[in-house]
Amino acid sequence: MSTTAAPSPAAATSLERSALLVATLTSFLGPFMISSVNVALPAIQADLDLTAVQLSWVATSYLLAVAVVLLPAGKIADIHGRKKVFTAGLAVYTLASTMAAFADSAAGLLVFRACQGIGAGLFVTTGMAILTSIFPPHKRGRAIGIYVAAVYVGLSVGPFAGGALIQQFGWRSIFLVMLPLGIGAIAITLTFLRGEWADGPGQRLDVAGSLIYSVAILALVYGASILPSTSGAALAAAGLAGLVLFFRQQQRTAHPLFEVALFTANRTFAFSSLAALLNYSSTFAVTLLMSLYLQYLKGMPPRNAGMLLMVQPMVMALFSPVAGRLSDRIEPRLLASTGMAITVVGMLVFSRLHPDSGLVGIGCNLVLIGFGFALFSSPNMSAIMGSVAKEHYGLASGVVATMRLMGQMMSMAIAMVVLSLLVGHETIGPANFDRFLQSIRTVFLISALLCSTGVFFSLGRGRLRQP
Repeated sequence: MSTTAAPSPAAATSLERSALLVATLTSFLGPFMISSVNVALPAIQADLDLTAVQLSWVATSYLLAVAVVLLPAGKIADIHGRKKVFTAGLAVYTLASTMAAFADSAAGLLVFRACQGIGAGLFVTTGMAILTSIFPPHKRGRAIGIYVAAVYVGLSVGPFAGGALIQQFGWRSIFLVMLPLGIGAIAITLTFLRGEWADGPGQRLDVAGSLIYSVAILALVYGASILPSTSGAALAAAGLAGLVLFFRQQQRTAHPLFEVALFTANRTFAFSSLAALLNYSSTFAVTLLMSLYLQYLKGMPPRNAGMLLMVQPMVMALFSPVAGRLSDRIEPRLLASTGMAITVVGMLVFSRLHPDSGLVGIGCNLVLIGFGFALFSSPNMSAIMGSVAKEHYGLASGVVATMRLMGQMMSMAIAMVVLSLLVGHETIGPANFDRFLQSIRTVFLISALLCSTGVFFSLGRGRLRQP
């Protein structure tokens, strides 16, 4: 149970502010680092003489480590204390970031990137759980909205701030900047975030289940990242089989890593989680596809294309707190379902792209998709966290993050498979622009179908609040 005594109203407000500050800062760090590293890849390759495969692992090693850690970290936090795991994650992340700045080989950089991912997994899965533990239900939506907005701010600012740092100080500076930010977050946590939250005492970590889950997630995420190759398909299939084995094993163990009943007996949790998976599966590849479209078919330079694409995450950052605040008063399933329906419209609009599509229209549709995503994300997350008991806050937070990651990987896999089937291994150029455009249209149609299915789950989750 929570070891924090009931604070006075003034102390409660101070605790809420401190928790929101440190959780928001950490929710910014991960996306900022991911988007900054993407910009830094050419400089890293030139400095460390990386091969193309090694360069791809700079991003993949981080994502794989995050994916493996999320669920076990949430369970450990529920048992031993969310603040402990959160602080440990910040410490690991800060140290690994600093060490990455001094890496002098590909192997060293990849090891430190994996350690970064472990640290990020620890604080990502506990940050949301701490917010949910501290904020009462009538304030929770607003807090989650601000937390989610910080993610999109990180994604928006990363390419430009990271690019400026790289240009002035080199690629190592984007890792070094994490040192003061990480130390500051740790200091705030230890100084102002008083108390501890552990609502699952007496439980034990299911080591066997953790191993099965980790191997399955590794196979699934890595397999999806190398689709449509035969080995990618085999690994992804093995990963799915491993997850089935994991769920069956969890039903038989006395102290499960994952409470299967959350999916089998908690309709709100199950349908909200599936809606999140489908929404991320539908939307994550938008930036990649539109970046390629704008540069190849519209002839835009990378900087201009990036500025136009910034519209979507900026709208997400602007409206996520508003959507979160609304979810404190309006049934979350109505807001989230409306947001997904708006996203479907945006996907259908992009499925009709042609070489002469106007930039103003493209920008307006990016605004529409960003607004739809913002209207979905915060209320849906609030619904997930509000549908479980306190002892499962860490686990639920881990599930949310896992669904997000799996959806992102699925979205990229769909895009890569379609491009491979229709364009093949050719270099994109005027000779295959027609097939390339057909690939983009096809992916957006698939995305619209997935998002439409998500609307069904979102509406079917049931009421979170009783009238």
